[in-house]
Amino acid sequence: MLETGTTAPDFTLRDQDDQPVTLSDLRGNPVVLYFYPKADTPGCTTQACGIRDHTADYEAAHARVLGVSPDPPKKLRKFADKHRLAFTLLADEDHAVAEAYGVWAEKSMYGRKYWGNLRATFIIDADGTIAHVIPKASPKTHDDVVLKALAELQPA
Repeated sequence: MLETGTTAPDFTLRDQDDQPVTLSDLRGNPVVLYFYPKADTPGCTTQACGIRDHTADYEAAHARVLGVSPDPPKKLRKFADKHRLAFTLLADEDHAVAEAYGVWAEKSMYGRKYWGNLRATFIIDADGTIAHVIPKASPKTHDDVVLKALAELQPA
């Protein structure tokens, strides 16, 4: 997994509207890049709805939120519509971006092994450097931790 102080690897992925989004195009403001396992599952929904409910806080921090999963754009659109998510969801169907950030990993559930995204968040500063890493993000406390880290990026 990438560490604080590392330049965030650039990428272009398709969003829930099947439009390309390139990380380097967002320089100038902080980016909250969060990886989640699968759209519309309980933990992922809790995390996404938390972000939705804190929209004003993210806007006040001038931060752009990008959620990344291996789901296709159509599924992301359905997820966004169902839960009124107004932030960007990105389709990393070949998991190349997850691999670049070190969050594509072997997991185990009920004795079955499979590969998927770890739930991790990278806060990228306005210059494109990883300023904060949350390696095991909890859906319930995600926003508190992220917003605190964003506040630390703001000039005093």
